[in-house]
Amino acid sequence: MSTDTGRRGPFSRWARTQSELDADSLEERAADQGATHVRDCARGERTPVAGRLRSVPLRPVASAPAVEAELWDGTGRLTLLFLGRRRIPGITPGRHLVVTGRPIVRDGEWCMVNPRYVLKPVSAE
Repeated sequence: MSTDTGRRGPFSRWARTQSELDADSLEERAADQGATHVRDCARGERTPVAGRLRSVPLRPVASAPAVEAELWDGTGRLTLLFLGRRRIPGITPGRHLVVTGRPIVRDGEWCMVNPRYVLKPVSAE
C-alpha cells in the first residue's frame, strides 16, 4: 500500500536526493535573476537563461574550432556553442552565468549559438 499522494509533506525535503535539491536551487536562482527557464524557452525568441555550466569540451564543428558548454538551470539543459573559439576564459565547469540569445533546437536539444554571456562573480556563488 502506497502512502505517496504526490504532495510534498513536511519530510519531503529529507527524502529528496541531492540532485533534486540542487535542481530546485538552480531553478529558484534563475527565477530570481529574471531569466527564462530552459523548459520554457521558445524557438527563435531572444531569451535570457541563467544556470551553472556542467561541462565545457572542445568540439570542432565542421573542422572549425568551437567551444561547446552545457548549461543546467534545474529545469533542463541548454547547449551553448561558441564558434571560432578554442577556449573562453571564465567558461569553466561549475561556473554560474547568464546567457542571452535565440534558442534553437539542434539534434533534438536546446542550443544557443554565440550567445552573449555574463559571468557571475565567484564570490556570489
